Amino acid sequence: MSQTIELGLDTFGDITDGPDSQPLHAAQVIRNLVEEATLADEIGVDFIGVGEHHRADFAVSSPETVLAAIASRTKRVRLGSAVTVLSSDDPIRVFQRFSTLDAVSNGRAEVILGRGSFIESFPLFGLDLNKYEELFNEKLDLFAAVLAERPVTWSGALRPPLDNQSVYPKTESGRLTTWIGVGGTPQSVMRAAHYGLPMMLAVIGGDPKRFLPFADLYRRALNETGKAELPVGLHSHGFVGETDAQAKEDLFADYKRMRDKIGAERGWSPMSRADFEREIEHGSLYVGSPETVARKITASVKALGVSRFDMKYSAGPLSHPKMMRSIELYGRKVIPLVREMVA
Repeated sequence: MSQTIELGLDTFGDITDGPDSQPLHAAQVIRNLVEEATLADEIGVDFIGVGEHHRADFAVSSPETVLAAIASRTKRVRLGSAVTVLSSDDPIRVFQRFSTLDAVSNGRAEVILGRGSFIESFPLFGLDLNKYEELFNEKLDLFAAVLAERPVTWSGALRPPLDNQSVYPKTESGRLTTWIGVGGTPQSVMRAAHYGLPMMLAVIGGDPKRFLPFADLYRRALNETGKAELPVGLHSHGFVGETDAQAKEDLFADYKRMRDKIGAERGWSPMSRADFEREIEHGSLYVGSPETVARKITASVKALGVSRFDMKYSAGPLSHPKMMRSIELYGRKVIPLVREMVA
């Protein structure tokens, strides 16, 4: 594992409650998100990731547009998606949007490609959900060809071929930083290794150490195919408070609302307070005081050998002021503690 650890933040632009306990308009949520990212930049967070969704409980359907607004307000934080749903997008347009973001941000753009955890984008864009796997595989193959930033000759089954076509704008550096988001299947791991792209593990429940076989498989596959060692990242939910008790109290009700709403769609049982406490103690919920969260991040970083950790700081209706305070504690206290513990 690298001696340096990068620490970032992710949000899906969850529709939050306002001071009157009523949901804010998506427009206000997006403006608040820009403010949150601006604070992250000021206090030393390495990366801000913005998710893509097409449903009522999330405000962001166009991460690159929001990230461009953030770019105009920030100087150093790197800017990326979390994730870009490549299955229901056009790989060439994705590259063009992120290479444009890379230009306006002076080289700070990253894209994390994935299939997402929701399926609303398929009917919205007229795509056949039965081709879920085929769509992602073919579009990733085309994106990898475009990523080389040379004229592309390519053919597939789902779209017309390309014959010596160039894609613009190109990046100044000659390479757009691109990750593949992996939810935990060997096939996804091997796909990331095959294309020689960094891998971001999305660990949203259970003991993070259960993902060690995937990290090991990825590194072994890179080595066996003669590719250089590449970064492995970890994405999980979290929240930082002044104390353990205060962090849990501030988060529980809103986290439960978010989790139970999605769970009802997927057949999960409602989450109890004991479930919540157990996930903090033994699972992938990084909640507590700065010291508690830093210790837990450090343990996961060391166990999996990752070089970046991104904490999803939003949680359903969790209010903007609470998220701002969590970001402040994460940047000013958690990040220095983790770097000290890892070193």
